[in-house]
Amino acid sequence: MNTLPPMYFKNRLYYVLLAAAGLVVLTGLYAVYMMEHHGHIITGMNNQIMWGIPHVFAIFLIVAASGVLNVASIGSVFGKAAYKARAPLAGLLSIAMLAGGLAVLMLDLGRPDRIIVAATNYNITSVFAWNVVLYSGMFSLVLIYLWTMMERRMNPWSKAAGFAVFVWRFVLTTGTGLIFAFLTARQAYGSAMLAPMFIVLSFAWGLAVFMLAQTAIYAWNEKLLDPAIQQRMKNLLAIFVLGSLYMVATYHLTNSYFAHQSGFEQFILFEGEIYPNLFWWGYVCFGSLLPLLLLYFPGISKGISISVAALLVILGGFALLYVFIIGGQAYPLNIFSGYTVNSSFGDGQISSYSPSLYEFLLGFGGLSIAFIITASGARMLSFMPIDKPCTSD
Repeated sequence: MNTLPPMYFKNRLYYVLLAAAGLVVLTGLYAVYMMEHHGHIITGMNNQIMWGIPHVFAIFLIVAASGVLNVASIGSVFGKAAYKARAPLAGLLSIAMLAGGLAVLMLDLGRPDRIIVAATNYNITSVFAWNVVLYSGMFSLVLIYLWTMMERRMNPWSKAAGFAVFVWRFVLTTGTGLIFAFLTARQAYGSAMLAPMFIVLSFAWGLAVFMLAQTAIYAWNEKLLDPAIQQRMKNLLAIFVLGSLYMVATYHLTNSYFAHQSGFEQFILFEGEIYPNLFWWGYVCFGSLLPLLLLYFPGISKGISISVAALLVILGGFALLYVFIIGGQAYPLNIFSGYTVNSSFGDGQISSYSPSLYEFLLGFGGLSIAFIITASGARMLSFMPIDKPCTSD
């Protein structure tokens, strides 16, 4: 019996995956149409919880898009050859996730056409307006950075472009944290801890995404990653996960120190039903401690267990953002300390939220956009990391 060449099956699987991702994007656009036509009443969002599941997907993609560039920065700015070989792939992933995250963010507004108003009437006092510049600046700088790496005659400018991206991604992630830190109408936010916390979280989430993408590309090309490089990246991911745990713990301990925040901390960590479960089980146990066990325990941290650890870090990131974004909106603002406030507008009441199918379709549509850009770019251009036989760094 005749058999088809292996490459045929690979190509067929590639197009099947690409078509499946395209179908998910179409369902996301259908969700946008329904939300545009009927309004956000068909979602689980309401007057108290205005940022739902789509924002969880969008913020994760944007923060991870910044963090994945850490791989490129280690190579270009700090001169580590093993990471410099991975800088093009890191740049591709950054552009892909930023595009997917911003697509979800814009299409969740209900009136995405209003972006024209924001662009032509710039409000310099708004942190949201700042982020318009930060996101567009990141796109431009990463594209220039990729150009300097992939065009031989532009190679001398690669280090300067890498340093510019290194600085800009810190500013961008700080801006994302400040979106929440400058909000005074929610009890959970308004903390100076949020900017550095988002920066450290981006390191862990970005590296986890990079490691999964790298594993998939190596497997697709039937190549094996150098064990020394795998060990190095595994250790780095573990450090970032520990750093993320530290920053999240510091954020909650800081809140607990202030009397006016004790009610919120009690709610989010112990009494808020789904929120404590997602925080302790989703983020702390399965999203942090279990990955650390897989990464550090002798005899376990080999092969597929490292990919499983990276996937758990990503899922833990989604759990943490759900608690932070939605739980932070669900808890009522303490308007008058020591007094109970009630009104027909829901003041003083804990809000409920049940995400609808349309919200999930929009969120997964953003993930699919990121997948399509990454898969297409990796296939058409040379983004495969090429390691030298020996590295001395």
